[in-house]
Amino acid sequence: MAVPPFQDLPLADRGHHWDADEAEKRVRQWAGAEDQPNDEYRQAFVWYNEDKPGNFTSYKLPIADVIDGRLTAVPRAIIAAAAVLDGARGGVNIPAEEVEAAKAHTAKYYAEMGEKPPWEKG
Repeated sequence: MAVPPFQDLPLADRGHHWDADEAEKRVRQWAGAEDQPNDEYRQAFVWYNEDKPGNFTSYKLPIADVIDGRLTAVPRAIIAAAAVLDGARGGVNIPAEEVEAAKAHTAKYYAEMGEKPPWEKG
C-alpha cells in the first residue's frame, strides 16, 4: 500500500468546481493512462494500492484535475479527501497503518491553503 510522494502541485482557486468523475477522465487523458494507470496518473491521488498499480480501482482520494493542460490540486477535492480521511462518508477503505501517511500528505496541501486539516482543529 502506498501514499505517492508529495508533488506540490499548483493550487486551483478555492472556488474551482470539483467533479471527481470528470476530473478522473481528464487526468487519464492528460497522463496517457487510458488503458491502465501510470506514474503521472498516480500524482492526482493521495493513496493507491501498490500491489495492484495497474487497476484504476486501486487509486483513492483524488485531489487533482487538469486545468489549462496542467495537473492542479483542487481545494474542494483536498477538503473532500480530508473529510473522508477524518471519517466522513464512512471513512476510507485503506489499511489503518496508511491513514496517518495519507493525512500527512493531505495536510501539506492544507498548509498551502493556509488552513489546518479537520483532524488538527480543536
